Amino acid sequence: MQGPNHKILNFKGMTFKMAFLIFAVLAFACHENRKSTGEKVSEAPLKPNVLFILVDDLGIKDLGYTGSDFYETPNIDTLATMSTVFTQGYSGSRVCSPSRATIMTGKFTARHGITDWIGAKAGTAWRTEKREDKLLPANYVHNLLKEEVTLPETMQINGYKTFFAGKWHLGEEGSYPEDHGFELNVGGWSSGSPKGGYFAPFKNPKLNDKHDGENLSIRLAQETVEFMEAHQNKPFFAFLSFYAVHGPIQTSEDHWRKYRNKAEEMGIKEHGFVMERKLPIRQHQDNPIYGGLVETMDQAVGLVLQKLKELGLDKNTIVIFTSDNGGVASGDNFSTSNLPYKGGKGYQWEGGTRTPYMVYVPWINSHKRQVHYPVTGADFYPTILEYSNIDFLKNQHADGISLKSIIETGTMPNERPLYWHYPHYGNQGGDPSSIIRQGNWKLIHYYEDGTNELYHMTDDAYEQHNVAAEFPEITTKLYQKLQNWLLSVQAKYPEKDDQFTTEKRKTYDGKIANKLLPKLEKERKEMLTKDFRPNHDWWGSKPTKD
Repeated sequence: MQGPNHKILNFKGMTFKMAFLIFAVLAFACHENRKSTGEKVSEAPLKPNVLFILVDDLGIKDLGYTGSDFYETPNIDTLATMSTVFTQGYSGSRVCSPSRATIMTGKFTARHGITDWIGAKAGTAWRTEKREDKLLPANYVHNLLKEEVTLPETMQINGYKTFFAGKWHLGEEGSYPEDHGFELNVGGWSSGSPKGGYFAPFKNPKLNDKHDGENLSIRLAQETVEFMEAHQNKPFFAFLSFYAVHGPIQTSEDHWRKYRNKAEEMGIKEHGFVMERKLPIRQHQDNPIYGGLVETMDQAVGLVLQKLKELGLDKNTIVIFTSDNGGVASGDNFSTSNLPYKGGKGYQWEGGTRTPYMVYVPWINSHKRQVHYPVTGADFYPTILEYSNIDFLKNQHADGISLKSIIETGTMPNERPLYWHYPHYGNQGGDPSSIIRQGNWKLIHYYEDGTNELYHMTDDAYEQHNVAAEFPEITTKLYQKLQNWLLSVQAKYPEKDDQFTTEKRKTYDGKIANKLLPKLEKERKEMLTKDFRPNHDWWGSKPTKD
């Protein structure tokens, strides 16, 4: 059956978005008519609810079910036992805004144009960061474009009540959740981090404070619960987008103490960091503050899942769980370790983009399945459309595919190329680069020196052996395919900085190795001492004086 976008192409003078809205209304009316006339449907609901849970900066090794023996995440681990778990699930980018735009649009980053976190400096403005880099990062789109027919817009026009809670970071005022298809927005605005921290007052213009000391993750879960309760009799699309576990990392004293004691029981290592190419990177999961932040987020997930059961919605609600990029092992707050995966948020390796990725469809009996087929954030859009009986919009979600057949039958699609484009430096130490993954092969192209790395992901999932020199034909073929695709989507590239000098760079690197690294080691040991105290009220979690 041809989707509405086929018809749209025949309407001259109409924008894609205008025509889409007209035909979406017609398509929804047809579905409703079939339903009202008693046409036989499958056991699956015609319009299932969708609960999408997105965690910020949650690493692939930050959950119990993915192998962490330090962080405790029982609610998410339980969800994983019921879900189809994609072991090679990838975010759309190594940093947040591009990845979030990929979820909303179904497009890879170079195609939708948001290639860096919104607010990052580009061009000559990068020099003000004083990082002495060889290149000037490329310019990028700073707002989710109005021309995009977003996932929530599509859901709304097809009869869904749409709700957003938490982190947005896809543009300034005028490009907020309510401007892109979410009827209700709680907490989503331009900021990429919780301005007031994780305890009220939140300093969020889209989220009122109820009482001092209130926890942000729990509050966002409660707002989601109230929405589901109020709209349980109509199909809903609820998007719970935690600010956690993004910095600043904060937790309550009791959670810190629990994880401090646990780190001691497991044996505190003498050193916690080593130097990566540009910055120190954390080697162990022993951060008690981050441990508490992760656990509270998991408790918030549990609140929402429990309410689904109490309302009787757990049988007709699809639950999706993922992260927007890898865990912060380097830069920002140096919070966690993704080992044995290489790198972390901001890096070009697996630790930057390999994320938890699961889909729970309650009426499917074939769960507890682990799928090793590589998937990305672009695939959520068409997957949700197919499960919601909404026609595909192939001109919109151009880079995503539906995962429905994989989830229901285990049938794997044909091998396809996946692309990542990050012509920036960011805050975590990664290099400007573009990536193609096809089948078992992954190629990384670096813009500083034009070199390539090639990894065989089945034999070398942790990217320890660059085999580009051993397989020159494969390297050349993948590189050419990557370049052709980037050209086809009019990708932007970094440029050489004519003010760069190796002497300044060497001085900068010396400061990182000789000052920042020892400082991080000192801070790590301090937060693991028995008398650690960040401030008098534990970041506001204790609003009364003690």
